[in-house]
Amino acid sequence: MNDDLEQLLANLRLGWMAGTIDREVAQATKEQASYEAFLARLLRAQYHHHQESALAYRIREAHLPEQWTLESFPFHLQPGVDKRQMRTFAELDFIAKGENIVFLGPTGVGKTGLASSILLKALQNGYRGLFIRAQDLFEDMFSSLADHSSRKLVNRLARMELLVCDELGYLNLRPEQSNVFFRLMEERYNQRRPTILTTNLGFSEWAGLLGNVALVEALLSRLRHRCHTVTIEGPSLREPRA
Repeated sequence: MNDDLEQLLANLRLGWMAGTIDREVAQATKEQASYEAFLARLLRAQYHHHQESALAYRIREAHLPEQWTLESFPFHLQPGVDKRQMRTFAELDFIAKGENIVFLGPTGVGKTGLASSILLKALQNGYRGLFIRAQDLFEDMFSSLADHSSRKLVNRLARMELLVCDELGYLNLRPEQSNVFFRLMEERYNQRRPTILTTNLGFSEWAGLLGNVALVEALLSRLRHRCHTVTIEGPSLREPRA
């Protein structure tokens, strides 16, 4: 590769192409490929590299605890989960419709794995998303109150095309944290941004978590307006097996 071409590729930020062009030129020469075929193959390879890099970035930014997939979920061990329904979620129509998903059930039944798998499917299809544990979310909200950045935090989370809030359970919350959480969910509702929640609390128990009956009623009216509630009644997948 001559210096002029190398500089042009650097200016265009096509570093991957610069690293592979000598090999591609040699291959095209060997095959006596036309200019059009050579250019199409080079650009196609660059495009695939860009797509792979973009996906890796979205996955990294989403903070997935593990890259669970629906294909690897042990449906045969969890009769409480409807495999067909999960496959429907994986088609991602609920994102376009702004519909929430709430996974209800005791610890260990697969709620986190299912939520993460659906988020991964969304990331693979070009959506931006974030996985955050409820404990971490409320800690971030508490910190944002201290430095007056709660509006910035809510705006950032509200823009996520898919937000997964995991393990919403019994936490010691201040009223201010509950208020920020309500503001976040209200923003996402108004913007038709879907949220996936996993929790071991029935909706009737949310007042005990958030501490304000009127606020919980207002929150649930928005959350459940466009929502798929999946109650998992099955064995724990964490039980030791012989």
